[in-house]
This record gives sequence, C-alpha cells and structure tokens, in this order.
Amino acid sequence: MSSSKFIDYSMPTSNLKHKAKAVIKSILTKFEQINRPLKIMHICGTHEATVSRSGIRSLLPNDLRIISGPGCPVCVCPSEHVTTAIKLADEGNIITTFGDMLKVPDHSLMTLNQSKAMGNDIRVVYSVSDAVQYAKENPNKKFIWLGIGFETTAPMTSFVLEKEKLPENFFVLTDFRLVPPAMHLLCNDPEFDIDGYVLPGHVSTIIGTNPYEIFPKKYLIPCVIGGFNSIEFLIALDKTLEQILESDAHVYNAYPKVVKKEGNRSAIESMKNVFDIVDAKWRGIGIIPKSGYELNAEFSNHNARNLLDEPIIVTNDLPKGCKCGGVILGKVEPEDCPHFLRQCTPETAIGPCMVSDEGTCRIRATYMNFQMTTS
Repeated sequence: MSSSKFIDYSMPTSNLKHKAKAVIKSILTKFEQINRPLKIMHICGTHEATVSRSGIRSLLPNDLRIISGPGCPVCVCPSEHVTTAIKLADEGNIITTFGDMLKVPDHSLMTLNQSKAMGNDIRVVYSVSDAVQYAKENPNKKFIWLGIGFETTAPMTSFVLEKEKLPENFFVLTDFRLVPPAMHLLCNDPEFDIDGYVLPGHVSTIIGTNPYEIFPKKYLIPCVIGGFNSIEFLIALDKTLEQILESDAHVYNAYPKVVKKEGNRSAIESMKNVFDIVDAKWRGIGIIPKSGYELNAEFSNHNARNLLDEPIIVTNDLPKGCKCGGVILGKVEPEDCPHFLRQCTPETAIGPCMVSDEGTCRIRATYMNFQMTTS
C-alpha cells in the first residue's frame, strides 16, 4: 500500500505549505519506487498555467515530466473558423465572440482584430445571450456568435438556443470540441508514450467520470481528474503515480467537490438536444472522428455556415515553421519551436498556442522562470 493512503488531503487550507510538502514528498517517494522515467499528460490550459506559475516542474526530478496536451480550445480552433468569420464580417454580418478569439491568426496570419481595424463590425461579448440580445435589438442586421470551446462552454450555447425564442437574424458558427476523442487519438498514436492522464476538472464537471472509463480498461493508462490550484494538481499527480506504482489503472476523481460520476445531466441533455456529434478538424492535428459539435437539423436555420456560398477549406493551417501541432499533442516543447520568443511572442503571436491565456506557449513565455519553494 502506497504512502498517499495516509495523507490527510482534507487538512485546513491554512496549512497549505505543510500539505504541499507532504504531497510532494509522497510523489518523490513513489517515483523513486517506480524507478523509471515517467511522462504524465494533463489536458487543460488552466492546469498548465498552475504548473508553470507555481513552478511545480522545478520541484520534480528531470525524469518525471509533466506534458501539456490538447487542452486549449483557442489553440485547436482551425484556421477555417477564423477565415470564415472574417469572410462573413467582410460581407456585412456582425461577429460576436469572446476576446480570446480576436488575436487568433488564420493561415494567412489575418486576425479578427485586423478585420475590425479595417472597418468590420466585430464585438466582444460576455456570453451568447449578449449576442442574441444584439440581434433582437437590430432585426435588420445579421449577428453571428462564434461558438468555441470544449464541453465546458458548449452548454452555454445549447441552453440559450434551446430555451430562448431566437430571432431569425441570429446565427452560430460552431467550433466546439470534445476531449475524450482527442485522448483516443493520442492513445492510438504509435509514438504515444504517456504513462498517465491528469484530466480537466471543468470538462469533467460537465461530462462526469464515465466517458473516461474506457482508457484504463482499453489502454491500461491511469486517469485522475484534478482541480486547479497547485495543491489540487499535486494531489492528482500523486494519485496518478500511485496507480502506476500499484499497476492498477482506473479513473480516480480527485476533484469530488465539483465533479460527479454522472456529470451535469441538464447540460448533457441540452447538448444532445441541440448538437450533432460530427468529425471535426483540430488545428495542427487534423480530423478527429466524432470530436465536434454541429447544430442539428432543428437549428439549421441558425447555422452561420449556411450563409456561405461554399465552405472555406484550408489545407495548411499553421504558419511555416510553427510547431504548435507538436506542442498541442505533447510531442515537442514550446522551446523547440524556432519562432518561440523570437518572431512569436505574447505581443506578436503568430502561432495559436501563443495567443490564448490557456495556450502552452503563452503560459511558458509568461512563467518560464518561475520556481516553487516549500522551505
């Protein structure tokens, strides 16, 4: 029986330093007992921010690597989505979106910010409800909501479409992606050498634990759902190593205060009522089967793609030399990209992983010199 069985994870938060030292000691003890190099992948931009900002990597042996996976929705947003939005704006439609999307470059390095500077009407909103309200107040103009994100944000759109009386001039350009299919892609990659997954707490809040059960059963890979502060991530890492040490791969919920086995049933039902699951393109990766949401037939009158004469197709959606595809898949580090902190910086991003606050390159650039101490 491993030592983490005896760690009191519920001790008062006022004793965080003691708690951190106890969990780190447990991690180091397990790693020494396992006695081989390990790669643990998280699939969450917020986890990467926590790891980098807290300097967690600096506390771990070099052979215990934390790898960033495809956990940033803005980063995997295909170039076609940006190009399509710009074309729709050029045609006089009004684009509404979250602020992150304004700086995302398409294959030609054109952004919504640049489109806005050229006179197109592109508005940052807080939610899809704001976009619907704009459409109601301006019935003679077409408003397009850029729906982007993972299972976490998709219900915000599905709830509004399902519950509200939608004006005819409101449309949605969907780019929602699903996490488990990307995990399958990774597991079936011949080069896959990840020893365990730390799973995203926010996605798991929506979908629950059940969709992950296949991974330890089929691929024998440990799966631990983790929270977002440094202690919660360390606990998830500790629990992952515990499974490796005991050769007992299973799904463990280390974020039970939020994540339930069945997930958020209302959100799941709403997404089923509004979306079809389709094959979808992930930027830098390609098509992943059954990994995206598209509006179903009932809501096809609000599908912004129907406003186009023909779909926009981009064959090469990353700038020349950009390594974002490898970064997203956890195959290379940001520092391996020739553009990193040269042509591509947080102020002059050319790759999608440098744009979003959840992008691995941007996080690494921001916190690369941070180290954590527990002394």
